Amino acid sequence: MAHSVLRFFGVLATVTALVAVPFAGAAAGPLRAADYPSWDDVQAAKQNEATAQAEAERISGLLDELEATATTLSNEALKRGQEYLVATYNRDAAQTSADDLETRATEASTKADAAKRQVGQIAAQLYKSGGDNGTANLLLNGDKSKQLLYKLGTMSQLTAQTVGLRDAAEIAANNATSLREQADAALAERDRLSTEAETALAAAKDSKAAADAQVVEEQAHSATLYEQLAALKNTTAAAEQGYRDGLAKAAEEAARKAAAEAAEAANDAGGDGSSWVPDSGSVASPAEAKQIAFNMLGSYGWGGDQQSCLVQLWTGESGWRVNAYNPDSGAYGIPQSLPANKMASAGADWPTNAATQITWGLDYISGRYGTPCNAWASWNARSPHWY
Repeated sequence: MAHSVLRFFGVLATVTALVAVPFAGAAAGPLRAADYPSWDDVQAAKQNEATAQAEAERISGLLDELEATATTLSNEALKRGQEYLVATYNRDAAQTSADDLETRATEASTKADAAKRQVGQIAAQLYKSGGDNGTANLLLNGDKSKQLLYKLGTMSQLTAQTVGLRDAAEIAANNATSLREQADAALAERDRLSTEAETALAAAKDSKAAADAQVVEEQAHSATLYEQLAALKNTTAAAEQGYRDGLAKAAEEAARKAAAEAAEAANDAGGDGSSWVPDSGSVASPAEAKQIAFNMLGSYGWGGDQQSCLVQLWTGESGWRVNAYNPDSGAYGIPQSLPANKMASAGADWPTNAATQITWGLDYISGRYGTPCNAWASWNARSPHWY
């Protein structure tokens, strides 16, 4: 998979951030109550084999739509979150630039004022000395002519120094004016970017709310739909869910492989296959995330010998960054969950909580590979790498 270096930002108590995946268009939209079959519909469909099959296909389609809509809205929220983070970074950069320019302008003004004061002091000294008639003094005071010539030479040097200081003062003053104009422009840009950040934040919050609502929708209807599907096919809800999970597993592996190939192609073309925004300081650092993971290994029955394998695996996948995002596939987080919102099964705070992501990732490794070292071996055996 591609390596991405993203950092989250806070949206109210929940920090939502991220992605740069091109949004391929929203799903058909939230399903309405009338879209879901009733148990009467299911019982009626069971009376005829063809009708039962058609109803089963309809229910499978509804489950697909629920999952697809949840994934789409989750990715949209992540994208809006990244836009907000980029906007706030640009705003802060503009403020930093304005502050730097103002500091330099103040320094230039101070230099100009100091040079002007020196010019004034020298001018006063020259004025005071200029009252003497140098030629007359040379004629009338022949015995002191050497001292007088020295004095006149000194005055000439002071005059040249005055010209230099005056020019320096003018240059410094002009520089200060230019720097202040640049600072004003930077402040204007900061104000524009502040407005842009506020707009992006509002969009991120709206997208997050829509994604959360879809999760509630999916949770509210999925269990019933699985039961209805099982009734139509004379199986069990667990069997139907297991079957769909198997299909999803195969699709996920194909998607991971395709994403890794796309990322490798992007790297070969000169890109890094990733998106990057600066650290907001709102999530666990890679070092902190590693320690969280190490503390969890024992609960899976794994010893310290698995630490190195896990470190290398997730360093290759995400750099142990909570908001690492693969724009080619939508994989996200420390373990590179694909799709990102699969980690919701470990906790609603999956976008920003390292422990939640690690729990999901270790569960995935345990169920799919048995141990981190097995997962690491599989990752290494594949080119491009994925697990």
